[in-house]
Amino acid sequence: MPLDTRMAAFLTDRPAASALPPLAEIRKASDLELASLQGPPEAVTDITTLVTTTADGYPLRVRIYRPATLDEPSAPAPAIVFAHGGGWFQCSLALYDNPCRALANATRCVVLSVDYRLAPEHPFPQPLEDVYHALVWAAGHADTLGIDPHRLAVGGDSAGGNLAAAAALLARDRGGPAIAHQLLLYPALDHAMNTDSYTRHASGYYLTRDIMQFCWSVYLESAADGASPYASPLQTPDLAGLPAASILVCEYDPLRDEGIDYARRLREAGVEARAEQLDGMIHACIHMSGLTPAARRLFERAGSLVVQALA
Repeated sequence: MPLDTRMAAFLTDRPAASALPPLAEIRKASDLELASLQGPPEAVTDITTLVTTTADGYPLRVRIYRPATLDEPSAPAPAIVFAHGGGWFQCSLALYDNPCRALANATRCVVLSVDYRLAPEHPFPQPLEDVYHALVWAAGHADTLGIDPHRLAVGGDSAGGNLAAAAALLARDRGGPAIAHQLLLYPALDHAMNTDSYTRHASGYYLTRDIMQFCWSVYLESAADGASPYASPLQTPDLAGLPAASILVCEYDPLRDEGIDYARRLREAGVEARAEQLDGMIHACIHMSGLTPAARRLFERAGSLVVQALA
């Protein structure tokens, strides 16, 4: 399909790319721009922020969103441990408040948004270890949290989709919590960046190849780390034994093909996996419901797929 017309206008009006500013300026500008695109927040039943202490003593915050409606209000609820996007080095619980509200309502799940530590101050694998810690904590405190440990999913968008997929790998390899499903929204899954979509959509569609290369360079202490399955899940030799996955990719996104390839490789390993394309969409559309109504399609499809998977 053609690029969504409102997204096309937004891209046309953005200033031309120039040399990357200092990290602090990138973080601030990204937060301001993405927040301006989100539209009004949805109402949910409750929002609570809890703290769990990691093995190295870090007070890791987890913000918990209870949807406006639950299928069985008196029963333990299905839940998603969610890792936000932002290239592993930016974005926050605050920026993702609006998307997490919408995701909770669409999926009818309790969403546990993880305030993982950011690179480059905390490079790979620290952000992943934080997300995995939150997953183990959620499973271990299911009764207190009012969630069903048998319907516990892991999810994330972009770099957060990478962390969600890698956390599922860690859970398998470490004998960790049983994960019921993976919800991967336009995930970054391979440090190699060698798919056709990286060529077709290298520039001009919000996320560029150069920006993605910068994100990887900030996240990894060395290029050799990119070969680790926990950094590049698509490079995992054996994907058998992983939870079923729903993967949404954007049509005009350098990351498009690796999400589709990951679903194919999961199926080849005997794992139920489905990849769907969000037609006319660009990267980061989880933030763009205020820019174009078409961006709501992400929540509609995520909701439908997760409700079906965790029924």
